[in-house]
Amino acid sequence: MVRSGIVGDVPKVPGTRAVRRIALEVLGWVLVVVGIAALVLPGPGLLALFAGLAVLSQQYEWAERRLEPVKRQAFKTAADGVQTWPRIIGSTLGALSLAVIGVVWGLRPDAPGWWPLRESWWLIGGWGTGATLIFSSIAALAMIVYSFRRFRGVDTDAAADAATSR
Repeated sequence: MVRSGIVGDVPKVPGTRAVRRIALEVLGWVLVVVGIAALVLPGPGLLALFAGLAVLSQQYEWAERRLEPVKRQAFKTAADGVQTWPRIIGSTLGALSLAVIGVVWGLRPDAPGWWPLRESWWLIGGWGTGATLIFSSIAALAMIVYSFRRFRGVDTDAAADAATSR
């Protein structure tokens, strides 16, 4: 029972619901945009897209309708990526390479002689960009381990079906 704006021992603050809704909507859209970008750039594109749609599906029916097909494709892609050892090794080497590039980017060595632009344009961002690359590498390695444990030896269509049956 709610009396005089107090729920339990926590006072009800006017506008909290609106602030929460706006924050979740901004988070959802940021994840969707990052997910779309990561489909062509290095990063977990389908995962971010799925997460963004999951957040937006709390408020929008159109996002809820698109959630299951994206989830199905994400699980299918994850299962497909760990079916052969060359794929697993290639993905792992790619993720580790990303970490190495992040460290080099952060250290910002001098621009090479072949660099045609000003030296200030060489490896823009320093440790901010390097840390992002290292974080992406860690996320990719975590996804590889998760996919290996969950989907190794599982048919890709069965993995996709499992995604929609949950």
